[in-house]
Amino acid sequence: MEWAWPWLTTLGEALLQLFIQPFYYIAVILIALVYHRQLLQERKLFHVRLQSSITQTIRAVLGGIVIGVMVSVVSLFLGAHLTLGSLICIWAATLFLALFRIRYLCFAYAAGLLGVLQFGLNMASGWQPAGWMGSVTEALRALDMPALLVLAAVLHIGEALMVRMQGVSMASPLLFEGKRGKLVGGYQLQHFWPIPLLILVPVTGGATLPWTALISGGNGYMLVALPIMLGFGEVTQSMLPGKKVQISAKRLLLYGTGLLVLSLLAAWWSPLMVVAALAAFIGHEFLVWYSGFEEQNRSPLFVHPEHGLKVLGVIPDSPAEELGIEAGETLYKVNGVLVHSPEQLHRALRMNPAFCKLEVRNHQGESKFMQRAIYEGEHHQLGVLMAPDNHEAWALRLRPLTLFHIVSLKLFARRRKDQLDVEAPLALPPAPAAGEQRSVEM
Repeated sequence: MEWAWPWLTTLGEALLQLFIQPFYYIAVILIALVYHRQLLQERKLFHVRLQSSITQTIRAVLGGIVIGVMVSVVSLFLGAHLTLGSLICIWAATLFLALFRIRYLCFAYAAGLLGVLQFGLNMASGWQPAGWMGSVTEALRALDMPALLVLAAVLHIGEALMVRMQGVSMASPLLFEGKRGKLVGGYQLQHFWPIPLLILVPVTGGATLPWTALISGGNGYMLVALPIMLGFGEVTQSMLPGKKVQISAKRLLLYGTGLLVLSLLAAWWSPLMVVAALAAFIGHEFLVWYSGFEEQNRSPLFVHPEHGLKVLGVIPDSPAEELGIEAGETLYKVNGVLVHSPEQLHRALRMNPAFCKLEVRNHQGESKFMQRAIYEGEHHQLGVLMAPDNHEAWALRLRPLTLFHIVSLKLFARRRKDQLDVEAPLALPPAPAAGEQRSVEM
């Protein structure tokens, strides 16, 4: 057991590094702001809180820990030359890119950008500026790009797993203006995770391994803390959240696997390094572009049929959730009355204030019958969020989010009744009166 003590020592040092560095806490704070902004967005559109930002942040942190443990185990067989300068370069690239798109808060984009910059600096090998620019240039040239790109690939394989496991729970309904100004219902899928990585780094006089590291070998190794962020965001108006999550997870898995193969080839043949770096960035962008292209060429799902009301979403812990009503289904009859509008739904429910009988058409168009007692103070629509009927007061303007928008909690909401664009206030709307509408807290 003599080999165990050096590894326990380096593990303790790496964990201490993780907790004293600010980068992991910055990642958690940014993610908390993302989900708090999502909460404000839901309150603006639906006047009810569908998800707790604290719960969403905790899910993201736990998911990040799962990915971090998986990738840290893989890194034991990888080996990487990383320094504090490498960590600073990664975070500087990540925050710089997030100034343009919040979805650039992702290791793949940072690794791709750094790989291209390193390639350019190596091409201009005779250029060596002085001062702080010289320090930055040296740090970029010293980056272990093969290891960073392999890490990016493995991280996205782990991300695909987390999207599949947590994707539906992170989905948030939206109301936004589609073609020709018509109101469209859909879902926003925002996935961000703070990843606490422990990376194996070759050093002189470090602990020994009973195997040889894949990318770089040495006589001794130590563990280094590398806290990073992963992120992926999409909007769907043509699929149910569960189906969109399945498709996105499969595509992320293919992307991560392809990038892993290309990065390993680049580690053994350096001319492929810039190709792998470009693939990390462009491949991720292609996933986002193709998803948007696919959405534009598919019919909206959340539109009301000729008879009945299409369900956009269901409030957690509401009567609708207890009854088993799901997004994408259709409320056909309420207390024996065919409903075509929220007003007709309200009148049908008032026919018997203490009890309701529902006929709901499922995703296959088959009827299922439900009944339940109604209690005072419950949501006036049983907790069902309807697809838009173009009479809603607020809608979102879909536009790219930046780091500034997240930090300032700015919403892009349009007051439709007077056709004026306004910035959504940060304060939550006042609580509804008893018997009118109930906010469900998780």
